[in-house]
Amino acid sequence: MKKNLPKLKSYLNKGQIEAGCDEAGRGCLAGPVVAAAVILPPGFRHKLVRDSKTLTEAEREEARAIVLQKALAYGIGILDNTAIDKHNILNASFLAMHQALQQLSMVPEHLLIDGNRFIAYENICHTCVIKGDNKFYNIAAASILAKTHRDMLMCQLHEVHPEYGWNVNKGYPTEHHRTAILQHGITSYHRRSFRLLPEPLQLDLFTEL
Repeated sequence: MKKNLPKLKSYLNKGQIEAGCDEAGRGCLAGPVVAAAVILPPGFRHKLVRDSKTLTEAEREEARAIVLQKALAYGIGILDNTAIDKHNILNASFLAMHQALQQLSMVPEHLLIDGNRFIAYENICHTCVIKGDNKFYNIAAASILAKTHRDMLMCQLHEVHPEYGWNVNKGYPTEHHRTAILQHGITSYHRRSFRLLPEPLQLDLFTEL
């Protein structure tokens, strides 16, 4: 049984249409960064809608279904590894959030952004909230949609390159993933701007391309 779970808030500014934004996959070595934006009904509450990292895979899928059913509007943004290498991961995360916001069927009056930085979108006021997925339901909902959508994409890429174990590690820098890079090299889905291996091996990795 989970204890000491934080109490999330339904809004920052009462009476405004607020969209929560979060991303998944910033620290991965391969695959896209995925962002989500979610507008929830006023007063929304649900015990399963919280920081996606605190949920099991089964709980995340259940929470995803709840968010999709209850959300007034949601959007998903995706920037692939080549865009990440071009823009850097921080800017790519912001651009993915912008894509997600563009998909909303309602225009929010205020944005709640997980983290401490953001590039303003469409002159809509925003507030950055460190660990926001532990503080606001709409950011938590966005974290769930971003995480589950990205996990689905990485499982699809696993079918193309099963040797890297992306169905399990989802592209994160696990020992198995890095060992597979050392043994098999990199794929077109790896982020070349990231340190995929320790420095001497990283240099050898790209010298062989």
